[in-house]
Amino acid sequence: MSNEHSGATPAAGETDFGRKAAMALLAQATVQELTQFWGQWADKPRVETLRGPETGLVMVRGRIGGGGAPFNLGEATVTRATVRLGSGAVGHAYALGRQGEKVRLAAVFDAIWQEPVHRRAVEDAILTPIAQRLDDNLEHRRAETAATKVDFFTMVRGDD
Repeated sequence: MSNEHSGATPAAGETDFGRKAAMALLAQATVQELTQFWGQWADKPRVETLRGPETGLVMVRGRIGGGGAPFNLGEATVTRATVRLGSGAVGHAYALGRQGEKVRLAAVFDAIWQEPVHRRAVEDAILTPIAQRLDDNLEHRRAETAATKVDFFTMVRGDD
């Protein structure tokens, strides 16, 4: 798997995603993916919504050249949710956009992932397919970009 699309996915062959990486992948999942995964999850836990889904704005800050003074670039819409499973595990999720159901399901899978008995199942059934889709999308964009590459060269005309 590539580390370029989120900066939080594991290296090839690495099986421990880590919570930060797991949450990053869940945030990049589509609502259709998470709904499908939830529909296929065999042992659905009891889920209590603690917060949200709530949609709001966050200020996006930038820097020129990575070292300049920070400035306010603009606002982005973000949705967040927090849930608690019947086992007591608490899951959180934040994602760009207004898709409340996506964020709620991401929080549910975050909570399930935190339970050691379910961690491998979440990684294999949910996180790995999301990471694979993101990698495939990245490779597709790279191929499209490579197709437009122009090689400039200088011809030497010889001595006149």
